[in-house]
Amino acid sequence: MTEGRWRRAGSALLRVIVVWAVSTLTMLALAGALPDFRLQSADGDSITRTAVTAAWGAGAFGLLTALVWPLVVRALLLVPALVLGLLVFFLNGSLLLVALRLIPDGRGDAGPETAVVVAAVMSAVASATSTALAVRDDNAYRRRLSRLATRRRRRHGDGDGGPDCYGMVFLQLDGVGHEVLLRAAKDGVMPTVAEWIGTSHRLTPWRTDWSSQTGASQLGILHGSNHDVPAFRWYEKDTGRIMVSNRPASAVELQRRAIGRTGDGGLLTVDGASRGNLFSGGADQVALVLSVAARRGRANRSRAGYFAYFSDPANAVRTAVSFFAEVAREIKQSTRARLRGETPRVRRGGLYPFIRAFATVVERDVVVAAVIGDMLAGRTAVYADLVAYDEVAHHSGPHGRDAAQVLERLDRSLALIAKAAEHAPRPYRIALLSDHGQSPGETFEGAYGLTLRDLVRAGCGLPVPRRAGRSKSGSEARDAAGVALRNALHRRMAEGADELAEHDGGGPESGSDPIVLASGNLALISFPDVPERLSREQIDARHPALLGTLANHPGIGFLLVRSEQHGSVVLGAGGAEVPLAELSDDGPLAGFGKGAADAVRRTDSFPHVADIMVNSMYDPATGSVHAFEEQIGSHGGLGGEQSQPFLLSPVSLSRPVDDGAELVGAERVHRVLRRWLRECAGPQVPIGQTGLEGVAADTVRVLDGSAGSEGGSGASPGGSAEPGGVGVPPGDESAGSEVGGVLAPDGKHSSAGGREPSHDGAVRPIRERGQGRFRPPGDLVPGDLVPGRDGCARDGCGRPTAEGPAPEERAAEGEVPHRPAAKGQVPESAVEGAARHSDSLDAV
Repeated sequence: MTEGRWRRAGSALLRVIVVWAVSTLTMLALAGALPDFRLQSADGDSITRTAVTAAWGAGAFGLLTALVWPLVVRALLLVPALVLGLLVFFLNGSLLLVALRLIPDGRGDAGPETAVVVAAVMSAVASATSTALAVRDDNAYRRRLSRLATRRRRRHGDGDGGPDCYGMVFLQLDGVGHEVLLRAAKDGVMPTVAEWIGTSHRLTPWRTDWSSQTGASQLGILHGSNHDVPAFRWYEKDTGRIMVSNRPASAVELQRRAIGRTGDGGLLTVDGASRGNLFSGGADQVALVLSVAARRGRANRSRAGYFAYFSDPANAVRTAVSFFAEVAREIKQSTRARLRGETPRVRRGGLYPFIRAFATVVERDVVVAAVIGDMLAGRTAVYADLVAYDEVAHHSGPHGRDAAQVLERLDRSLALIAKAAEHAPRPYRIALLSDHGQSPGETFEGAYGLTLRDLVRAGCGLPVPRRAGRSKSGSEARDAAGVALRNALHRRMAEGADELAEHDGGGPESGSDPIVLASGNLALISFPDVPERLSREQIDARHPALLGTLANHPGIGFLLVRSEQHGSVVLGAGGAEVPLAELSDDGPLAGFGKGAADAVRRTDSFPHVADIMVNSMYDPATGSVHAFEEQIGSHGGLGGEQSQPFLLSPVSLSRPVDDGAELVGAERVHRVLRRWLRECAGPQVPIGQTGLEGVAADTVRVLDGSAGSEGGSGASPGGSAEPGGVGVPPGDESAGSEVGGVLAPDGKHSSAGGREPSHDGAVRPIRERGQGRFRPPGDLVPGDLVPGRDGCARDGCGRPTAEGPAPEERAAEGEVPHRPAAKGQVPESAVEGAARHSDSLDAV
């Protein structure tokens, strides 16, 4: 405590000295430039004497500004603002004249008009210097944001009191694996995380799907479904498009599909904020969200996140200084790695230093400021993605010193957010999680001298370029930076260009040439001239050497293809062939980790699975894989730490899973986070089994003081499970007809959650539809009716959709027993559907 106090005092003293020195130099420069401003006697003085005079004058002016100026401003509070604005210059000039009179021997002098100019310039320079020196002062930064948020709350008429229920902040540390987090906490790299682990928080590892990348994981976490997302990028034969998870057009489509499948707007549909993510999660408040980046005009609030941050000059200075420092740091680190001959190593020149600085500084600062602003505004749920580590680990390695320094700075951001929570109008629970980890290793091209695309073309008997082309990196930050710049400049990308550009600079090649798309150490091979998924027999007939060439290559672990005889099969080296129905975590999948067989089977069921799915080799002894992109830290497939992210949650929340159970899949993580959002409402009320006859099976009533919980069961903050969270009181059959939303007792129509999905997959507030008044979530009262589901999926407006998870799938986790409901009763699947479909329950 004492050491920290002395460190802060020393830092403040140093800033005072530096500002004083800069002000002295400014005064000397102005004395030389302005004829009516002098710092010397009439006979002239030495340079040393003149410098001392300038130091006296600068010090006196600084002291008067710090001590007298606040009193003058307070005394002039009743003066009209315009008059005060004009008086500022004259008052400042008067202070300078007084300061010059305080210089010994009367060596300072200036005319009244000149004094006004000198005072204005010196004030501006001193302010800029002080701000620049404070850019790394997190406490000063936090205090400034707190003052801004307080003024904003007062401007909007919000009181000082906040809701009794806590809010949730979910912070995603992109690419930070479970083992990396533990190592960073143990080694003192992340002291804030180390303090949380084992005390206020519990650490739970979880396992990704086969596609261990941000697109699949974050879509599942925020929207509850990552069905039909086989990789980071893939080719869809039915549309002829190449989907890329971190491109706006693809992100919009993926979000729309997820909403259509689940019938739910997302995790953040009630008073939520989405910051720095690929998808909105149904939030109304968004900043740096890719799925809304393609919107034009005022509807694009994602772009506003940058302007809201940089409209504050202090923020601009803070970030600009850190940005260029990060560029210099990357140049230094890459030069050192090249001089030392470190391996593995990838090229890090060109624009990469600026792309890295964007991810590790600009995006971090904007997202952290937005999260702090959300907490100070009292929002219910915030989900933010910090991509800094993932970007650096791709190019420097996940276990290197460069990545560790990024983790250290991220830990400072976490501490800043946690400190800001103390000033929020409501209590907050902060949960950390990651979407995947990263596995190290030499690139496929670096290890074997050719790209996977060249190997595929050779196996097909097609010409191979003499000089292998460099595989483009799939870094999320690279495209995020491009999107941000285009949005800031109001530039529109040509429709479909973002997808087609990924395929070696153009669209699908002619004839039977295969499309080879890389997603870390996972690759997808598609033949665009055949509309359906090719079988093994068809591939062998067209290219007899292809599958054998791939399966027996030392850099490839296994293949997944469809077989006409055995269904889908997994192929490995030495002629290994295992039908998917018989697949286990042994054989071709040995060493790839527990649950690998189930992950492969799930991906095989996707409509857009590729003709050939390729997973690179994995060495359990070293934990290394071979990325098919230019990355020495990669993720996207199976093998090592990339499939092992973490969830660090407050112990005051219920356990993510029971003791001895595993947390598997992003969709399961979504259900855990949704359950936590409902826990603060306290004990839940079970559904009655009598008096339900005659009540529509698609409606359940909001009970006084209760909130819905996932799967009809909830948990108190202490972790004990409670029975069903919604119910229908007996004998109330006349509540009104069913609509796609909330029915008020008087028959007026209101939307579920006050939001509906638009054509681009975003969920926005509903104002009116048809007859009646639409009631926002905050206006719900006990007794309102909320629509549920009777076994079918519904979109955000309550209308049935064409596809959706079957009741058996929704009951797979054991949280919703799947039993057919008796005639006239509310089926239990409808209860679960109501809790998922309408986040309005959380607002009660």
